[in-house]
Amino acid sequence: MALTDFVPSIIIPALLSAVSVRAHGIASAIVIDSTFYDGYNPSYQWKSPPPTVVGWSVPDDLQNTFIAPNQFNTPDMVCHLGAKPAGAAAPVEGGDVIEVQWTPWPASHKGPVIDYLANCNGPCETVDKTKLKFFKIGESGWLDQASDLWAANVLTNNNNSWLVRIPEDIAPGNYVLRHEIIALHAAANPNGAQSYPFCYNLAIDSKGTAKPDGIPAGELYGASDPGIKFDLFSHQTAYIIPGPPLYSGALSVSQTKPGAITATATGVYEYTVAARARAAVTTIATAAAAVATPTTLVATAKVGSPAGPKATPVL
Repeated sequence: MALTDFVPSIIIPALLSAVSVRAHGIASAIVIDSTFYDGYNPSYQWKSPPPTVVGWSVPDDLQNTFIAPNQFNTPDMVCHLGAKPAGAAAPVEGGDVIEVQWTPWPASHKGPVIDYLANCNGPCETVDKTKLKFFKIGESGWLDQASDLWAANVLTNNNNSWLVRIPEDIAPGNYVLRHEIIALHAAANPNGAQSYPFCYNLAIDSKGTAKPDGIPAGELYGASDPGIKFDLFSHQTAYIIPGPPLYSGALSVSQTKPGAITATATGVYEYTVAARARAAVTTIATAAAAVATPTTLVATAKVGSPAGPKATPVL
């Protein structure tokens, strides 16, 4: 056998592993019903005061880095490096589609895209992240072997965005959406897979009653799972998406390029309500304007009725 036969499975992964510390991407915002909700950017920690956003803060992720398999059982696996709960929540209904926006994701970083929910059983703004138990509501992996198309490639092709649908049958409440790409370009090597988890607070209004069982983020994957230890360059014939089974009430969604953003959120709610609670919005001229200017979240006036939303105060 010629030495060149070993190149795809040995040399390429080794080279990719050597540059794996370079920056990749972050999930920077979400869009619900054409309304833009700002997420978190590590640069926000130097703003005074920092903006109140629906994305969990990850101030330690200064290089857009990842969680390696030897860290899968640590608190960093919940929502990324040193993640802290967001100070606000985005209102959404069961059955709604959420668009997760990313900074540019490299086409070479192939792998699955996976989404989870965890019920905070109270305000997500003060939840202990180690007690969150996640159930899987969306997963997509190796979509076409002939063209080597992966879910992460679809995300890149769709303007660096991904769609996830909220189950209709879950009970209303405060939830954390955990959205994740697992990059496999170096996963043939021990400790080579790269997890990029990011989280958002959601106040879900629903007519459902289901309270799915979940598992802690630190127990989602093992370093030797077939979907984690995977040689992307050795002519594999199948891929097993890692993690627990998909929740039985999960709803599918077609991945398409995102529509236009027509508004940006200026108010968010801390608790879900019986009737649907949409954030106060400000109409904007173009989608580009929404992305360029981080959303400023302000307090929404409290409603006297017990069914009314409780505003999240701006700190």
